[in-house]
Formats: sequence, structure tokens, C-alpha cells
Amino acid sequence: MNISASYLREWRFSPRVEFLSGLVVALALIPEAIGFSVVAGVDPKVGLYASVVIACVIAFAGGRPAMISAATASTAVLMGGLVRDHGVQYLFAATILMGVFQILAGAFRLGRLMRFVSQSVLTGFVNALAILIFLAQRPQLTGVPPITYGLIALGLAIIYGFPYLTRAFPSPLVAIAVLTGITAAFGLHVRTIASLGQLPSTLPSFGLPHVPLTFGMLGIIAPVALTLAAVGLLESLLTAQIVDDMTDTPSGKNRECAGQGVANMASALFGGMGGCAMIGQSVINVSSGGRGRLSTLVAGACLLALLVIFQRLLAIVPVAALTAVMIMVSINTFSWGSLKRLRTNPWQSSVVMLATVGTVVATSNLSMGVLVGVLLSGVFFAGKVSHLSRITSSLSPDGGTRTYSVSGQVFFASAATFTESIDLTETLHRLVIDVSDAHFWDISAIAALDRVVMKARRHVSQVDVIGLNDASATMVERFALHDKENAALPVP
Repeated sequence: MNISASYLREWRFSPRVEFLSGLVVALALIPEAIGFSVVAGVDPKVGLYASVVIACVIAFAGGRPAMISAATASTAVLMGGLVRDHGVQYLFAATILMGVFQILAGAFRLGRLMRFVSQSVLTGFVNALAILIFLAQRPQLTGVPPITYGLIALGLAIIYGFPYLTRAFPSPLVAIAVLTGITAAFGLHVRTIASLGQLPSTLPSFGLPHVPLTFGMLGIIAPVALTLAAVGLLESLLTAQIVDDMTDTPSGKNRECAGQGVANMASALFGGMGGCAMIGQSVINVSSGGRGRLSTLVAGACLLALLVIFQRLLAIVPVAALTAVMIMVSINTFSWGSLKRLRTNPWQSSVVMLATVGTVVATSNLSMGVLVGVLLSGVFFAGKVSHLSRITSSLSPDGGTRTYSVSGQVFFASAATFTESIDLTETLHRLVIDVSDAHFWDISAIAALDRVVMKARRHVSQVDVIGLNDASATMVERFALHDKENAALPVP
């Protein structure tokens, strides 16, 4: 199937299901967008406009159908200092540059870096995000009337119970509708969306950031833009992988990188902040039946319609209804099976998963948790591979020649073992290092070979390295010093 046919197929899922799931997501985006605007230190409309524009643009430009992108906490926390020191116009300029960096990431195919994220890190990321989503609901659960808890409980009962009656409508949407009707009919005094902040009533307008086009301005926004781009891509690619697993379908990671860049640039040009993929809303969309690009487009379009056309209806939606939806997302997102596997998985995998969760929860920084997890995975992998090398030795009948046979992988983690396994204090006429079954991976391995050979030459009249494969021989030729030292010796 060619690319164009595949792209068109991603728009042809059930329109009714796609529309209803997108509507649920649109409602769930509102409190998040307003809250993230506060975190970034900007007006609520900046976050709401960003969610509208990013969702609509990424529906066309993204590489992962059914994934929702909008204003997010992970990017919002990086914006406060820039807004406070230089104003919101500098934020718009930084968001445009953020988009440029992400488009370049797609062009250079940096989506391939996802292959270095282990399953343990991915599981830790998912579990940590589920915990953060639940903890984010604490403001809606403290200092509220007791009836709020009853509404949340009723909402959860509808969400989990309604599918047993029919799956014709997404149960989260039914819960929101029922709780809104109860709140309005009985005049309940509970927190509503109107109490979260001033909602915009006009369409976003196009405009370039009002900033001076100088190198000084570029120096101010570039570090922020680069950080925003990196964090946004990391969360987007991890979320894409999760949606891949949930739907058992592939996605274009490099296209997603570029699509995020285009969406963020468009957001800034229409008065919005930068954002990225949202795992919570993506899970809501997939759980509600969304599978294609139409659900993502509907989420952005419905959010705009709710803000501009149905603002009065939107204003009376109780926050308790959205809290129930987000608690459902938290429960469904958490990998409960990973708790059972802690006893059966290798301890290194469990440590990586728990370290990822602990770092994210402690810092509220998803990228920091993933970085810790990836580094730990690398350390454990290096330790495991370092034991795959083996060195044996044999002495010739006349006692004058010692042959060391090296097999396995020699690199930075096993280089010390290589040097320590060769006895250079023995009195010999000839020392042979046979590496026919070994591979030298890096300059640490070459440096270890240098140390052994050059030290051996002080005690042994003849030192030979035999059996280098082509790749190892190339490394030796380029980086080894013992060959150059040998070449510099006078010919007897």
C-alpha cells in the first residue's frame, strides 16, 4: 500500500465513533489547558488556543493517528521564566523556534532514538504518568463540598458501568452529560468549568510575535526553544509508542517529530503556547473508540466550538465530571501487571522501572525520569555484555610462547578485564594475542590493547596480535598506538 492510500485510510474510520470520542477529549482538554496556562504564567486563552490549533494541525501533519497533542504540563513548566522576564511575545517567538528544531529533528530522522528506550523505561514512564494524572486531581478533591465526592463516584460508576448496557456512546461522554444535567437540575453549588478561569469568546487571530529581530533576542529564546523541543519530542514519541501498543498499529516517528514542529509553529502564530502529545487525553480518545485522524481533528474543532459557540453550556459542566474522567484515565493508564512482574522480571529491569517512576514522581519531570531510566538501562546492559568476553591461555611445549585466546566483545565495560587477564610478568620469548573470536568496539578497547602490547614489549622480544576481523582492524589502524610505536623502532 502506498503512502497516500495509507494516509487516506487513516481518515476513514467510523465518523460517528470518531466524532464522539473527539468530543470527550475536547471536554477533557479544557481544565488541563487552563491549568497549564497558569503554570506558564500566561492568560488562559493562550493555553486554550494552543490546544485548539495544535490538535487541528497535528491531525493532518502528525505520524500517529488517534494521538492527541495540545498544551501540556511538561512544556508549560519550562516557560514561566521566559514569560516572567521578557513577556508572552518572547514565548511565541521561542515556540516558533521550538517548531523549527522539531522539524529538523524529523528531517534528521531522530525518531529512531526511540529504539534505545527499553520496555522497563516505557513501563515506568506509563506508571509515573498515571500517578501524576491522579495527583493532578488533588485540587479538585480538597476544600470542596461533600456532594462533589458523590458526583465523582457517580461519574466513575457510569464510566465503568455504562459499557455493560451499550457501547453505542462513549461512557465518559455519558458521565459528563448526566452529571451536568444533575448539577443544573438540582442547582448544586459545585465547582464548574466557569470557575477555572476566563474562557475566550473569540476566534484566535493570526499574527507574528512582536519581538526585535536581533541576535540578542535569538540568544534569549534559543536555549528555551531547544529545551522545549527536546522535552516535547520525548513525551510525544513515548506517547506514540504507547498508542502503538494500545491499538496494535505502527506510527511514523520521524513524521511525528516534524508534525509536532509544524503544529507548534502554527500555535504560536495564532497566539498559543507550545505543546506536545498528551498521554491522558490520548488514552481517553483510544478508550472511547478513536482510531484515526478524524478524532484528533474533532477534538480541536469541538474545543473551539465549545469556547466560542457553546460557552454558556460549557460553563455549567461540573469539574467533578472531568475529574472522574481523569481518574479513569489514571486507573486505565497504570500498568497493574507490572507490579506482579516485579517478582519474576530480572532485578535490573525492576530497578529501571522503579527508578523511572520515582524520578518522575519526585521531580514532576517526565524527561528527567526517562533520562534516568535510559542511563540505568545502559549501565546494566554494559555490565551484562561485559561478561560475554572470555580469555584463555596456553603455553607452548618449549615454554617459550604463551598464546592468549580472546573471545567475545571487548569495549569500555570489558576493557579492564581484558588487560587484567593477561599476565605480563611471565618470562617468555614470544607472546601471541589471538582475537579471531573477538570484536573490538571502541577506543577504550583499542587503548586496552595498546597498554597490553606496549607493556609486553618491555619483557618479551616478540609480541603478535593475530586474527583481527575487518572492523576491529580498521579501529586498530586508525586509533592504536602500538603499531605506530612498532613502526618507529629501528630495523635490526
